[in-house]
Amino acid sequence: MRKAFVAIAAFLVAFTVMLGMYQPFLWWTFLFTGPFVLLGIYDMIQPKHSIVRNYPVFGRLRYFMENMRPKVYQYFVESDTNGTPYNRLNRSLIYQRAKKELDTIPFGTQLNVYDNGYEWLSHSIMAISHHDLNLHPRVLVGGPDCKQPYSSSIYNISAMSFGSLSQNAVLALNGGAKLGGFAHNTGEGGISDYHREMGGDLIWQIGTGYFGCRNLDGTFNEEAFGERAHDEQVKMIEIKLSQGAKPGHGGMLPGKKVTAEVARIRLVPEGKDVLSPPGHSAFSTPMELMAFIKKLRDLSGGKPVGFKLCIGRRSEFFAICKAMVETGIYPDFITVDGGEGGTGAAPQEFSNSVGMPLRDAVAFVYDVLVGFDLKKHIKIIASGKVSTGFDIVKNIALGADMCNAARGMMFALGCIQALECNSNTCPTGVATQDPSLMKGLVVEDKKVRVKNFHNLTVASAVELLGAAGLREPGQLTRAYINRRVTPNVIQNYRETYPYIPEGSLLKTPYPSRFELGMTLSESASFLPTDYKVTEVDYQTANPYHD
Repeated sequence: MRKAFVAIAAFLVAFTVMLGMYQPFLWWTFLFTGPFVLLGIYDMIQPKHSIVRNYPVFGRLRYFMENMRPKVYQYFVESDTNGTPYNRLNRSLIYQRAKKELDTIPFGTQLNVYDNGYEWLSHSIMAISHHDLNLHPRVLVGGPDCKQPYSSSIYNISAMSFGSLSQNAVLALNGGAKLGGFAHNTGEGGISDYHREMGGDLIWQIGTGYFGCRNLDGTFNEEAFGERAHDEQVKMIEIKLSQGAKPGHGGMLPGKKVTAEVARIRLVPEGKDVLSPPGHSAFSTPMELMAFIKKLRDLSGGKPVGFKLCIGRRSEFFAICKAMVETGIYPDFITVDGGEGGTGAAPQEFSNSVGMPLRDAVAFVYDVLVGFDLKKHIKIIASGKVSTGFDIVKNIALGADMCNAARGMMFALGCIQALECNSNTCPTGVATQDPSLMKGLVVEDKKVRVKNFHNLTVASAVELLGAAGLREPGQLTRAYINRRVTPNVIQNYRETYPYIPEGSLLKTPYPSRFELGMTLSESASFLPTDYKVTEVDYQTANPYHD
């Protein structure tokens, strides 16, 4: 192809010269042939791209087609059910609810109900009309030491920071939360002016970088925290231990992105790289975590304080619960983030291969809290691909009290799943800091869509409750959700995730599947006590490995 290009280039140059000599005004054709020839010469001598070097000019079509592939696949190739991370059925449902358009489907389900993994709700002959149900159920978050409990919607906006999202996206999300009466998690980037402007309820997330409540060396600053935590908009405080999309992974905000505005919001030096370490510096053991929770609750005037985590080693959660029992200090809520959670940018290995999926994690956390007789003090929030009423119902059946959504709310803003969140080129102005792209997101319109999506999704969850003959989310149990395991085997969630007796982890003998985790854990350390367990014990333990 290199030889062919040389021949084509020589012909074009000679042809253009001949035209110019024949008619002087035709020298203008060099405006077309010149760039083609020059680009081809550059391609042949550049050392970085083999394809372009061997196929001058024409090789660039590969990169164009590669860039277009996700769009072509989404619009012309994928079916309504096989798209990822969210298929077209779910995306369309979110768009329809956000716009208050017709959200029913004709001609029956497109799902193969005989596929392994298909799930459904057991309905009742004595169903309850949704007209007789509360379409806006609330959950009171606040344990025995909480002085300012918060009445929360069962469905709220999950953690997304300003910086990852545009200012218009943050304004629209918070405006929707204000209109719909639900909460908006700030993400670990701190409370920005855009979180405050609309007046919606906030869950302030405190990450490992302590943005908005830190000293210059990155350690926790009590005074800065207390000042912001007393803001009337801040309803709950969430300590982020890990997140589902990249658990155990820190981050670096490049100095070029640390503008004067970002520096003021996060309390970091302007123009300098800012590290978000993988772990906290304010505590290093489960006992210290409990003390930190108490400190934040006291500094905030008694507001609900909890933590968010993606379950990794089970022994660490056992250790946290043992610390709760020994100290008598309880978080007011625990946000369980599934390994399928999303983010604007994560290493592929972390996103694909680290962290427990949400269903397993919610059931595990609920069972352990019940086993330690702690669930009565603590609310569980499920987070990870929760975008329909059935998603909410499934998670509540497993043990969650409420749910959070990030990507569902982004779709309500107009996100088209272009998969460009990490490149600052989001075409809908949601996940970008490009002012020209942000203009496409009109706050006054999109905040109403966020409210609509929230309200109609919660209403659909309540209607499902009514179909099952239930009046309150708290009446749901695991027995109501069924799953096809093999072509001729069906289990309900209660069979897949069997309950354990209340208080059964406070004394021996422990339920068999939790023996190993109990043995490996102690309140004084997050590290597993492997020295207490022999190889024989490992081999004979129930197959719920730590």
